[in-house]
Amino acid sequence: MSFLEHPMHPGEVLKELYLVPLEMGAIAFARHLGVPRTRIERLIKGTTGITPDTAMRLARVFNTT
Repeated sequence: MSFLEHPMHPGEVLKELYLVPLEMGAIAFARHLGVPRTRIERLIKGTTGITPDTAMRLARVFNTT
């Protein structure tokens, strides 16, 4: 199987690559981003995608594009 057949959800990437190593929960991260906690919780659970606003906030926080 290749990665293209079963791509990771953006929320799973956020959780595994950023929140777990930082030992930060969804509520604390949402406060840091300045967004409602439900937005981050739904993103991590995989029930919603990343909005353009959230993408811009994540890029600013993690200093990425």
